[in-house]
Amino acid sequence: MPIYEYQASGERNCPHCKERFEVFQSMSAAPLKKCPECGASVQRVFSATAIHGAGSTADVLSNKNLAAKGFTKYQKAGDGHYEKVAGDKGPQVIKK
Repeated sequence: MPIYEYQASGERNCPHCKERFEVFQSMSAAPLKKCPECGASVQRVFSATAIHGAGSTADVLSNKNLAAKGFTKYQKAGDGHYEKVAGDKGPQVIKK
């Protein structure tokens, strides 16, 4: 269930709605019109989304994961010399 942020839209407000507050609501639920604490008019405000479950950066960029997703990865092995460490496509070695 998403978290929506609200803030008082009029002059009347309480400590709860004076600053932004969060509410768990289903996506099909109508937006709140009044503060649940004082009844003041509120409006939904835009906020940044959070994405969870994508994995750590190390896991996402691991050679095994990159190969499974169809990417090819080369690693520098010397001056102008790169060796394939993940993936099936492309040459084994790239030389400058």
